[in-house]
Amino acid sequence: QVQLVESGGGLVQAGGSLRLSCAASGTIFAINAMGWYRQAPGKQRELVATITSGYRTNYADSVKGRFTISRDNAKNMVYLQMNSLKPEDTAVYYCNAERVQMPSKIVFGVWGQGTLVTVSS
Repeated sequence: QVQLVESGGGLVQAGGSLRLSCAASGTIFAINAMGWYRQAPGKQRELVATITSGYRTNYADSVKGRFTISRDNAKNMVYLQMNSLKPEDTAVYYCNAERVQMPSKIVFGVWGQGTLVTVSS
């Protein structure tokens, strides 16, 4: 099976930076779009940023200019560099792989377990 494992969350002061990483494990041939989503307490999960296998990116308006998504296709990893963090960025951040091609099957909609980012004011 395929698993996504996030790391890099933590506590940071407003204006600070964090870098999240997400590693996909398993026997993987290819992953198309990957992305980061977040869910704040009492709110629905929302898109933060996505990146295709061809490195085309998309960002939520709330993070444009502050966050940068990137990926390493050879390592099956995706990253989220978060700068100028604000208290409203506080949330659990989830990694997502839209479509994972494995030797004998294709798996859709894989999610990691999440990593908590807390931004203090």
